[in-house]
Amino acid sequence: MRTLTSGAIALAICLSSLPFVTPFSAMNSNQQQLRGEDMDGAMMERKAFFRTLAGTTTAVLGAGMGVVSPPLPANAEPLPQTGTKAPTFSLPNSLGGTTGLDDLIKTGKWTVLYFYPGAFTNGCTLEARGFQRDIDQFKSLNTQVVGVSVDEVQKNASFCMKEKLDFYVLSDRNGAVSKLYGSAVSIPGFGTFSNRQTYLVDPDGNLRWVFTDVEDRVTKHSAEVIEKLTELEKVTT
Repeated sequence: MRTLTSGAIALAICLSSLPFVTPFSAMNSNQQQLRGEDMDGAMMERKAFFRTLAGTTTAVLGAGMGVVSPPLPANAEPLPQTGTKAPTFSLPNSLGGTTGLDDLIKTGKWTVLYFYPGAFTNGCTLEARGFQRDIDQFKSLNTQVVGVSVDEVQKNASFCMKEKLDFYVLSDRNGAVSKLYGSAVSIPGFGTFSNRQTYLVDPDGNLRWVFTDVEDRVTKHSAEVIEKLTELEKVTT
């Protein structure tokens, strides 16, 4: 499991911008007389923590040109190798059923399996909208799009409904599948999340390509996935 990655940078930045919340409403009037400088000090310490979290995040290298292996900590789960069978899994989907790798293979289609940190967040919403915008192009390439996050099934279902997505997403609640795919992000005190990474799986279930440096190119990601799919399918035909 990755201790810190590029996905953690974005999460840390988002968290550091959240309002500073304290249980003052539960205190009596005497307890609520916290001096202004103490409040400022507490805020500064909190922001410093998240800056440190982001600053110590392992940088993910590359520009989406193939499998780019970032420098991982010693205890990190490795990325699966391209040219081999994609790691098998079975997860609940946003439609109320269960989907496994075997189910995806049975369709005879290519699969864009993309992992994202959390439904309804800005980056994940932009990414999903990009795939939805280009859904007809994916269909023309005999390709299905499937998302994966650690969110609850109902949250993912609500996300798909709100964004009117023509594809479903899977709920990897304990992060086990994210670990199998080398996409797990563990942030002390906040739990495990799916890093923003995308995997291209061919109709035979072989992993053909991995995009690891997605965070900085969310708005362009769908287009680059289509470009790579087109290239890969020409090679196999």
